[in-house]
Amino acid sequence: MMIHSFPHTRLRRNRHDDATRRLVSETHLHVDNLIWPIFVCEGEKQRQKVQAMPGVERVSLDLLAEHVRPAVELGIPAVALFPVTPMEKRDEMGTEALNPSNLMCRAARILKAAYPGLALVGDVALDPYTSHGHDGLVRDGQILNDESVEVLRKQALNQAEAGIDIIAPSDMMDGRVRAIRSTLDENGYQTTRIMAYAAKYASAFYGPFRNALGSDALLGGDKKSYQMDPANSDEALREVAMDLAEGADMIMVKPGMPYLDIIRRVRDSFAAPTFAYQVSGEYSMIMAAIENGWLDREKTILESLMAFRRAGCHGILTYFAVEAARLLRAR
Repeated sequence: MMIHSFPHTRLRRNRHDDATRRLVSETHLHVDNLIWPIFVCEGEKQRQKVQAMPGVERVSLDLLAEHVRPAVELGIPAVALFPVTPMEKRDEMGTEALNPSNLMCRAARILKAAYPGLALVGDVALDPYTSHGHDGLVRDGQILNDESVEVLRKQALNQAEAGIDIIAPSDMMDGRVRAIRSTLDENGYQTTRIMAYAAKYASAFYGPFRNALGSDALLGGDKKSYQMDPANSDEALREVAMDLAEGADMIMVKPGMPYLDIIRRVRDSFAAPTFAYQVSGEYSMIMAAIENGWLDREKTILESLMAFRRAGCHGILTYFAVEAARLLRAR
């Protein structure tokens, strides 16, 4: 390709006015790219503010359908559910994860009845249910892989039976995608999708999320023995390849903005439906700067989400989903 030198070629010409900028835009952000994570809690008429996440609430089930209504009206295609399990229902084995009447399952049934066309994403991991805060079972200080997978596949089936459309295993146990896929298929849920947290890093950016779930004070040690080392990139490709081979329909990178390079490599390498989670720490940093007047709210929210699309994401889990959808509609 021949590139003429200045002044014959002036790249600024295509930036001259709004109409031309729109015509040559390489990347587009649409409401269809958004998934809204929601925290659900026990009780009645509960809207509990998450201190570390301004604007985010834990919502009781009696208010859930109304809470989600704006997302549905704006055309957001999916919400992701995260339960705030009371301490008295947590134990070392995470047995509440298998309860057909747990918070996740009741929330799914409520939303399926209210909005049949809304896709529901269900987090599959044991940390919302364990008294130790780990994603799997623990013995003598070690996170057990195969024993944890046995519980996770049962948890996934429990969620599918409650109406969850997209099972999202976030635990990072080896082999869990294959086990979940087999269990779903054997029980008649062949069309239930799996969105695997394929490259989930042992990140410092999860702090506000753990605070929202009430598990931040529970965790003994860290999750470095099963979540990925932030220093590794090639390993992410191996993780994604394994999950796709085991039956994942979509894959996710988590966190998001600090790992845009990983997203790009994954999308280029596999051309599979690729998602990312703009995690709680990313949201809280942006909100802190906005509330201090250091950043423009609307421009920063949309630019941060556009970065995911430019890196190759088909969709983004973001706490900004509803606000971003409103901003996109107003354009």
